[in-house]
Amino acid sequence: MSTKRDLTFRQLVDLSFGFFGVQIAYALQSANISRIFATLGADPHQLSFFWILPPLMGMIVQPLIGKYSDRTWCRMGRRKPYLIVGAVIAVLVMLLLPNAGSLNFGTRLFLGLNMAMWFGLFSLIFLDTSINIAMQPFKMMVGDMVNERQKTTAYSIQSFLCNAGSLVGYLFPIFFTWIGIANTAPKGVVPDSVIWSFYCGAAILILCVMYTFLRVKEMPPKEYAEFHGITPPLAG
Repeated sequence: MSTKRDLTFRQLVDLSFGFFGVQIAYALQSANISRIFATLGADPHQLSFFWILPPLMGMIVQPLIGKYSDRTWCRMGRRKPYLIVGAVIAVLVMLLLPNAGSLNFGTRLFLGLNMAMWFGLFSLIFLDTSINIAMQPFKMMVGDMVNERQKTTAYSIQSFLCNAGSLVGYLFPIFFTWIGIANTAPKGVVPDSVIWSFYCGAAILILCVMYTFLRVKEMPPKEYAEFHGITPPLAG
């Protein structure tokens, strides 16, 4: 069993840099989903029911991503295919979700919810699922590529980027309101400050994830097996 070499500080940052963008998306979801659903017509006293979905999706998705990425070997890497798929889905949902109130769904109701509400509900499911798909690979790449002596530093960097991303995500609507973008809108329409927060969050997310995707080269199966003392798996 070989010993993993030390990584430079720059390499440790590169490994987790995309986590900054993912956490911005998660913070925007946490801070604004209740406001979006209330705008679409949800009863404020029932908004807690919508928040069952994020932890439920996390319980289901993260173990599955761990299981299947353990068995994935391809040219892009082991964890990075899941990282890029999750990020792309999250970006698409972040561009659509804040516009749910502006889309023409008519007034037809289904199970007590209008169609804009159903669109928002499924968007929340897809957004939280995709965030979990994109988030898990960062944690696992540290375990794959960082030696025991540097793992504390690597996870500290990841924690810093996580909290920095949360701060930026929570401040976005305040910032856009401060520079003069409307924080109010007609009934049923999400304010422009929230819409632009999601747009900018989506742009930062994909840029940060692509930075990690392009900068980090995962171990091939043979090298991974040498460092972890296991039988080399078949690539594919």
